[in-house]
Amino acid sequence: MAKRKTAYVCADCGAEYPRWQGQCGDCQAWNTVTEFVVAAASSSSRQGGGYSGQTQAKVETLQDIDLTALPRFASGFKELDRVLGGGIVPGSAMLIGGSPGAGKSTMLLQVMCQMAVGKSALYVTGEESLQQVAMRAERLGLAKDKLKLLAETNVDIICDLALKNKPELMVIDSIQVMQVSDVQSAPGSVSQVRESAAYLTRFAKQNHIAMFLVGHVTKDGSLAGPKVLEHCIDCSMMLEGESDSRYRTLRSQKNRFGAVNELGVFAMTEKGLKEVNNPSAIFLSRGEDASPGSVVMVTWEGTRALLVEIQALVDYSQTANPRRIAVGLDQNRLSMLLAVMHRHGNVQMNDQDVFANVVGGVKVTETGADLAVLLSMVSSFKNFALSKDLIVFGEVGLAGEIRPVTNGIERLVEAAKHGFKKAIVPYANMPKQKIPNMQVIGVKRLTEALEAID
Repeated sequence: MAKRKTAYVCADCGAEYPRWQGQCGDCQAWNTVTEFVVAAASSSSRQGGGYSGQTQAKVETLQDIDLTALPRFASGFKELDRVLGGGIVPGSAMLIGGSPGAGKSTMLLQVMCQMAVGKSALYVTGEESLQQVAMRAERLGLAKDKLKLLAETNVDIICDLALKNKPELMVIDSIQVMQVSDVQSAPGSVSQVRESAAYLTRFAKQNHIAMFLVGHVTKDGSLAGPKVLEHCIDCSMMLEGESDSRYRTLRSQKNRFGAVNELGVFAMTEKGLKEVNNPSAIFLSRGEDASPGSVVMVTWEGTRALLVEIQALVDYSQTANPRRIAVGLDQNRLSMLLAVMHRHGNVQMNDQDVFANVVGGVKVTETGADLAVLLSMVSSFKNFALSKDLIVFGEVGLAGEIRPVTNGIERLVEAAKHGFKKAIVPYANMPKQKIPNMQVIGVKRLTEALEAID
């Protein structure tokens, strides 16, 4: 019988300790150290005919490594290839997380059925039966004659069968239900998720198999399981979308082979996920008449510009503590911008409820939205509408200065393509050459931006 031992692991960073403690010494998080029991590796599962996880390693220099042997290949979705950095890299481990019903399994089933036409593909399901997967493929109208399916949760068995079938692409749905025989804890626990992810990732790299791992999320929207899960994989993506919206956004949070924060947009239909080639158009479905509190900004997502509408509503507060609510924006930054506007713009909203929203369910995390948020609040507060042909972007500093943002010229060019004729931008982002059919106003201070909209 294998000798058992107890270990204590931090759920956030994966640090191990010989005994339990309230605070993790590495990441300083409280109440994240949990106990689990591990056993020594058994000879039956790791030796003999099974996958051993060991190869003959040797030291090489960078110039001796042949990169031509690992070309990227397309997934069949241009938006997914964009998020991945140009396509799927053989031997890479990619994690897709998202809330229940977001479309993770649907997207991967579509990708696998398309890829199975020209490559060997294996779809491993641990949450559904083979019949349920086949029923979904039938409903989506996918080709079913090439894709191989496996219903299994034991990682050792999965790797042994994969060695025999030699797939070029694999899907593990999901990592939270996988288990390693040597770990004596329940599936979904910190130890099982960590060991299963490390085992599968090592197997994928040593056998040059591109592997997608499906991950669950917690109630606050973060990826379930230990933080070390995101460290051991090559690419981490989140599929986001409101339950009452047909649109889904796929955002990369980590990518060793491409840009971080790249964004892909999809539409959920009866036949599965469809790509949205012009996402700016769906986020700019504005009414014919301009209304107070609305302005369009250009945000930079990964490697492309995206036009989104910022809306603000400022109304007299009936309570002693006025509300400050931001949807799709940073809540703390909204309070900071109100203080800047009071101090340097001479606009006081201490007795007003302020609501800010990004239309379409998009989350804007960059500081380039500061100026657009401020101008939309002033427009709502003073009850006058901004021009429908106006776009705004720029970072606002605590001293009231307007700071430049990255890729300013590319943002203006994208706005001009959509018919916008006027722009208020940081002075440092002023183009050296005139953009056809567009008036660009460069501002250095918040007061100059307020004067430009009067």
